[in-house]
Amino acid sequence: RMSDVSNEGFAYRAVVPAEAAGRSLLLHLALRYTHSSREEWKARVTAGEVTLDGVPAGPEDRLRPGQSLVWHRPPWPEPIVPLAFAVLHRDADLLAVAKPRGLPTVPSGGFLKHTLLHLVRAFAPGATPMHRLGRGTSGIVLFALSHAARRALARDFREGRIEKTYRALVTGSPHEDAFSVDASIGRVPHPRLGHVHAAVSPGRRSVSHVRVLSRQAESSLVEVEIPTGRPHQIRIHMAAAGHPLVGDPLYGLGGLPVADPGLPGDAGYWLHAHRQRFAHPVTRAPTTVECLPPPPLREAR
Repeated sequence: RMSDVSNEGFAYRAVVPAEAAGRSLLLHLALRYTHSSREEWKARVTAGEVTLDGVPAGPEDRLRPGQSLVWHRPPWPEPIVPLAFAVLHRDADLLAVAKPRGLPTVPSGGFLKHTLLHLVRAFAPGATPMHRLGRGTSGIVLFALSHAARRALARDFREGRIEKTYRALVTGSPHEDAFSVDASIGRVPHPRLGHVHAAVSPGRRSVSHVRVLSRQAESSLVEVEIPTGRPHQIRIHMAAAGHPLVGDPLYGLGGLPVADPGLPGDAGYWLHAHRQRFAHPVTRAPTTVECLPPPPLREAR
């Protein structure tokens, strides 16, 4: 279902860092939280939405390290997204669900209740997401339902024991039917966010294994396995290989942001978490979870 009903608001909490000592509250907010303008922060402070150590603060109040800084954001209408998911696997310890394209996995960027996490916890209270998919990405998300499963899955993700296979629609036609991309991923400047992840050296080691499933006139359907799990890795690596995802508003040739880049959560591209293979976090039995790709990411029959 779709909805734009407001939430109940949210308290964003932070601790004043040492480097902000003596800085005015307004200057600190404008420098630290660049998603809003200085004028927007001034209006919020003036309206009494920001407190320091539990007391409503003024825009020129001087900060001290260790103070509790809280923005009491009033209720707001969240963007309209598909509010649905499908259960792919469930037992006492593990829940695997299918996330639709357009639904955020966890709260961020103006989303609080309109998230997969909120929907899943209404169905399975206490479920803990073990990874996340980009808002424009569909497919499998794993949740732990027990402490033992949470601990084991965290270890297995960290040690690369979860086999993750994706489908993507990319521009052009790769020369080879199978190839690997090992471009390192780090942070680069972004005009609206300050920084985003992209192909850059030095960066964190990242590896993707690509196999072409089919070729069309101007695009190709590929399957990608990622032993590593960096933010936006497939979008970055396919762009670094010369084949950005069709419709990607952020990453262009070279795996870097395009001119006038969109935000990471902006949709438009086709990417789907198709299959995961792993040892069950408690029984250690071999486990495979699959999620049918949307029509643009299915092989022609």
